Amino acid sequence: MSVIRNDSLPPPRRGEPLQRLLFGGVYGSVLASALAAALGHEGTPADPGYDALWVALSAVASAAAHGYAHSIAHRTDEDTQVTAGAVRSMLTEWPLVAAMVPTIAVLLGAQAKWWGEASAIDVALGFNMVALFGWGVWAARVAGRGWTGSFRVGGVDVLIGLFIVVANVLSK
Repeated sequence: MSVIRNDSLPPPRRGEPLQRLLFGGVYGSVLASALAAALGHEGTPADPGYDALWVALSAVASAAAHGYAHSIAHRTDEDTQVTAGAVRSMLTEWPLVAAMVPTIAVLLGAQAKWWGEASAIDVALGFNMVALFGWGVWAARVAGRGWTGSFRVGGVDVLIGLFIVVANVLSK
């Protein structure tokens, strides 16, 4: 049985799932860091369970918004299954949500009284900086860069995390 192919369509992109994984990992780590750094309870008691829920909902909302934006950006006049395509596109953003899970887990640990919320935020920020380095190195290696160049890319990603940490310290 032969497969009929419409040559007017672009060929499928083999690297797209890996690109989405790498993008989602970096974006999710940065977003988790920014949300964790913004957590504050001036004048009210800390509530790490609520904060973990807030980070989780932000992760899902961000993934849905990003997937929906991709769906709309790639929509053509011939698309008849817009809703199904949009849902599929949103579901492919799971790496963004997955990258935020460590921050959520650390906050839930604070909710369970394993440590304080301030410590949880520090651990989450530190973990996310290490993750950013890893995502950067992995992305550069996938792109064909050598180890030295890959470590430089990872270092630049860490600078994004450090920016968030410094902004957090300066704002409090």
